Amino acid sequence: MDSFQFYDNPLVTRYAGREMAELWGPQRKFSTWRRLWVALAEAEHELGLRADDGVTPRITSAQIEQLRVHVDDIDFARAAEYEKRRRHDVMAHIDAYGDVCPDARDIIHLGATSCYVTDNTDLILIGEGLRLLRDRLVGVIDALARFAARWRDQATLGFTHFQPAQLTTVGKRACLWCLDFVFDLHELEHRLDTLRFRGVKGTTGTQASFLALFHGDHQRVRQLDRLVARKMGFEAVYPVTGQTYSRKIDSQVLDALSGLGQTAHKFGTDLRLLAHRQEIDEPFEAEQVGSSAMAYKRNPMRAERMCGLARFLTSLSVSAAQTAASQWLERTLDDSVNRRLTLPQAFLTADAVLRLALNISNGLIVNAEVIARNVAAILPYMATENILMAAVAHGGDRQQIHECIRRHSQAVTAALKAGADKNDLLERLKADSLLAGVDFEAVLDRGQFIGRAPQQVDEFLIEEIEPIRQRYRHLLGQTAEVAV
Repeated sequence: MDSFQFYDNPLVTRYAGREMAELWGPQRKFSTWRRLWVALAEAEHELGLRADDGVTPRITSAQIEQLRVHVDDIDFARAAEYEKRRRHDVMAHIDAYGDVCPDARDIIHLGATSCYVTDNTDLILIGEGLRLLRDRLVGVIDALARFAARWRDQATLGFTHFQPAQLTTVGKRACLWCLDFVFDLHELEHRLDTLRFRGVKGTTGTQASFLALFHGDHQRVRQLDRLVARKMGFEAVYPVTGQTYSRKIDSQVLDALSGLGQTAHKFGTDLRLLAHRQEIDEPFEAEQVGSSAMAYKRNPMRAERMCGLARFLTSLSVSAAQTAASQWLERTLDDSVNRRLTLPQAFLTADAVLRLALNISNGLIVNAEVIARNVAAILPYMATENILMAAVAHGGDRQQIHECIRRHSQAVTAALKAGADKNDLLERLKADSLLAGVDFEAVLDRGQFIGRAPQQVDEFLIEEIEPIRQRYRHLLGQTAEVAV
């Protein structure tokens, strides 16, 4: 089909990385099916499958070698022709594989059900996809940690309800973003640690077909399950399945990816708010255009894109949860079409989100003078409690001083709302005789207003980030480009 006449998936053409797109592509999927068929035939052969009954096919080394040779040379057009006739993708690919492996045709998929290749392949791809995301996430955490260290003591306005509250530091705020990504890393690591193989379980998970092949030898059927798993890189299999592995696994994985989306959306939203205040900017290239009409615009495009993708990512976990909840008994097929959409798109979207997060984190621009100016505009209000306590310590009447500060503060606020260009509260308070004993320079030392924020940054980096850096030294200092 002409690629310019039909819809394409922007996750592939615009947002996700090549490695993730290839992982979920047809070549990787169907060559993995063939590797699974090879592993099954090898294991059955190694466990001494014999044609003692005159019915069971005997598997030979020559047949297995023929299967190995043709693992990757898939005739997709031929497979599509078979599927159009058979309306069954697994049978179509068995036929296409058999065409190039005529001597092994009768032993392909021996004893297996379709989910042997479809489900085990999905688990393999999920595992590799999680590792790709984990590695990219480590890069984001490292970049944000470096940013936090650099700006550990840069005082900035903290906000609650998006109203100015006490001061924090730019570095401390970055630690809040970073910690959420650390939580996501722990969740991805857990999902990887607990991911297993469906294995060789048969039509309804009872292994009845394999028990028949091995003439009732339960021990060899158990060995077959584990041997195939090891051949495909898994040390453990799920102890029981229906025809499919539990769709709870998909739901848990997509919940973890949804968590990534939640963190990235919070990060991106904060950056968009700070960009509006002109305090922190995302990377902006020399020839980048902010608006086709308003040439002066410098929109936070990367953060906005990250938020949009993250919103889509978090929505996919709902579909996975509904699929897990609605499976009938040993299986029903309504999960298939849903998973063809949600699994690849969740991983592609998560990859796109993390690529953006890494690109942004490596290129954040702190406008320190703007931040200082914004702090200066609000600091007088924040300092009033300290001024009150200092004045009382010098013998002042607490209630009189409180009223003095309240009256001056409200007058300044009214003046600012009426168009005054400067907050002169401190000058008013310094000139008031009730506050003559206050050492304003000491009271206004900004170090008093950021608390332990710089020390919290240091402690966070040592206690939370350094162990991650030690585990993943080879992944530090990553970069990522934005495609368009």
